[in-house]
Amino acid sequence: MATIDYYFFGASPFVYLGHKAIEEVAAKHGCGIAYKPVDIVALFANSGAKPLKERPLARQRYRLLELQRAADRRGLPINLAPRHFPVDATLADQVVIALLDEKQDPSAYMFEIFSAVWAREENISDPAVITRYLNACGFDGDAILSAAQDEGVAARRRQNTEEAIAADAVGLPAYVLNGEVFWGQDRIDDLDRALASGRAPFSAAMS
Repeated sequence: MATIDYYFFGASPFVYLGHKAIEEVAAKHGCGIAYKPVDIVALFANSGAKPLKERPLARQRYRLLELQRAADRRGLPINLAPRHFPVDATLADQVVIALLDEKQDPSAYMFEIFSAVWAREENISDPAVITRYLNACGFDGDAILSAAQDEGVAARRRQNTEEAIAADAVGLPAYVLNGEVFWGQDRIDDLDRALASGRAPFSAAMS
């Protein structure tokens, strides 16, 4: 069974917009998903990408168009200027690793956390907000939140970041299939096509 490495940062609007779509494609093809939260600052530092506020205004404005188009395509609500953004999603993301350690499926929790930023005006750096969503998804919120703060969990997030950098992920979300990276929720259709055809992965090797 093929596995898609799914690299994400919980406060990214494009992660939010692509989450259900990548899961639908994985289910369609019987693929597994390896959920891998990463440090977006370190990823950007490696790829040369700039934080939103440091980008030229033309790029900032174009991002708003892209968000509206993607939200319309996916049928999802989006607030283009949420009250709690930018926000530190480190703890919320490390919860995903803690859930995986407990052999739990983090997908529903992830979508609730992503939606909390982009559709509900909530602060996902607040442990109370994280715990509430964990409980709502049927988990022991206090126990999982405590486990998420372990240094071993933080180390795995750093390892995920190193893996994403090694895979040449230049932004998020990034989906890696058989070593081929697909950057952005707007590349999910390309990933779907690659799975449907069974083609060999394309290479970015430079001669």
